[in-house]
Amino acid sequence: MALLELPSLVVDNVAAVIAAARLLLVNRDPGPAEDGVPLDSAVALELVDTGADGVARGATRVWLGGVLAFEGGAVPELKSGFDGPRAGVVETADTLRVVLDPTAPFGSQEVVEVRVSSATAGGGELLSETYTFTAEDRTAPKVLAAQATAPKTVQVGFDEAVEVTDPAGFAFVALDAPAVPVLPVVAEAAGPVIRIELDTELTPDVRYRVIVTGVTDVRGNPVEAPFDQAVFTGFRPARPQGRRFDLWAMMPKHNRRDDTTGDLKRFIACLQEALDLLLAEVDRFPDLFDLERAPEAFLDAILADLGNPFPFELDVLGKRRLASVLVEMYRQKGTAAGIRNAIRFFLGIDVEAITPFTGTTLILGESELGVDWELGPSDRFARYAFDVSVGMALTDTQRRQLRAVVDYMRPAHTHFVDLIEPGAPTSFDHWELGISELGASTDLH
Repeated sequence: MALLELPSLVVDNVAAVIAAARLLLVNRDPGPAEDGVPLDSAVALELVDTGADGVARGATRVWLGGVLAFEGGAVPELKSGFDGPRAGVVETADTLRVVLDPTAPFGSQEVVEVRVSSATAGGGELLSETYTFTAEDRTAPKVLAAQATAPKTVQVGFDEAVEVTDPAGFAFVALDAPAVPVLPVVAEAAGPVIRIELDTELTPDVRYRVIVTGVTDVRGNPVEAPFDQAVFTGFRPARPQGRRFDLWAMMPKHNRRDDTTGDLKRFIACLQEALDLLLAEVDRFPDLFDLERAPEAFLDAILADLGNPFPFELDVLGKRRLASVLVEMYRQKGTAAGIRNAIRFFLGIDVEAITPFTGTTLILGESELGVDWELGPSDRFARYAFDVSVGMALTDTQRRQLRAVVDYMRPAHTHFVDLIEPGAPTSFDHWELGISELGASTDLH
């Protein structure tokens, strides 16, 4: 019986296990299918004979990565390249332990194959097994490309998923002149892409180099040179077809001809850069009226211009949706369909019914307080009053929002009286003759 040395052992249950094979491969380190194995790991395994013969050392072979690493009985048994200081062979009556110590580390994310063949003394039982493990990821992420997607936005792509460790770890170097220097303000990772917001607009058509330092992959490997940079061109907004606004071309010919040093052309280029940015701002003016592209501040202005009567907190998408349907809400104001649609829009709740007010009123000389009537509105009021029924219990915030929506969307001459929600099911804590039913209104307890 093999003896295994463990830090601690707790036995919960003892069961008889009948092994089909006598010769077993156990105590493998790294284990089969293990992931993230350190690159400098040794490889250990044990062969155990559960019978009386023992392991035939001379019949034992171990291959690591397709290369013969151990040959029992040979001289030497541990082959060159696998005979590091941790390597060794220990043999007992029924166990053969082999430790291989590769002198060269495994490759990053290398899938290492271990193949073992052996036999019991006398060759009565044979063993041939193969398993694999995977070395840890030590490969640094690589910058593949960079692109300016907006005047103040740059995206950097990598060859694997990455994380931002330092939002300021991006240096931008202008390769052409004149050029505006830019600095990163915000950096956000989404898989293999990082989106960087800059402090000012890039100079259009100027080449920039981005040098990345504050990025690692998901296993913590940092970006390393020379795969830490990329070159891209400053964002050039789309120009209206046919427009040409070239300051240098507008200069008199004799001025351009006399500019032998190029100083005048470089000066005009600086002015051209500022002019291009101003023209780009002018070109984006129509976006302010586009509900899909308008900045959030202008969405608030658009809603105010439309007379938004709903004082609810909305996110950017909610504001865009409201601005797109608000005019139609005005058209449906004063209708039951308008009330239903507005409640569905703001709360995501379907109204089950909008019904006339059903409260009772006092009849002089006949009615008795607390018996056949309760304090309520007049007949004229009740004639134009209604209730709203919903199919779910609401929170206090939802009730306030629903009432605000209904109060605005209802016809001007009507009155919203009651919000009807599903109540708690009726329960009885005692038996009532003719009412209680086992399993329906009462339980055995």
